[in-house]
Amino acid sequence: MTFGEWVKTITFYEILVGMKSTLKHLINYKPVTLQYPHEKRTLPDNYRGMLALLRYDDDTEKCVGCDLCAAACPSRVIKVISSEVPGEPTKRFAKEYSMDMTRCLFCGLCVEACPVDALAMTREYEWAVYDKRELLLNKQQLLAIGDRSFQVREKRLELQHPNVAFFNVSFKELPQKPS
Repeated sequence: MTFGEWVKTITFYEILVGMKSTLKHLINYKPVTLQYPHEKRTLPDNYRGMLALLRYDDDTEKCVGCDLCAAACPSRVIKVISSEVPGEPTKRFAKEYSMDMTRCLFCGLCVEACPVDALAMTREYEWAVYDKRELLLNKQQLLAIGDRSFQVREKRLELQHPNVAFFNVSFKELPQKPS
């Protein structure tokens, strides 16, 4: 045994090397903890939070009751009961719409399946409740989430494209094609 090895054995050299990194962290300490209720973390751009139903700018609902979101959902969270507008058999709407958010996977397949962009993923993540029956959301609650999360709304599809007024058959309030 050499003199250097003997000194390392007596002074517990390995322990001192480990304590050096511990002391370095202690001196250069920068906290990473957020004070949660007061400080919120920044979410990534592709974050998928609570689901919401959306409306047009004239407060009409976007959902046409096609039931494609329920068909695309892998965990069968969504229940849609659709109905026809009286007197206009070509127009449908969702009479009842409900979601069981306790079973939702937040995969976003329902949002991708919607042909009229009536569903959206919000950035809300604070949904802790004491009773999980509060997470059975109906149509009014989902519309309220959408109103809260998406204040800027788009125009109705019929009003976005000027050519629709010329080929209008189901919306009588829009201008007809001039003769």
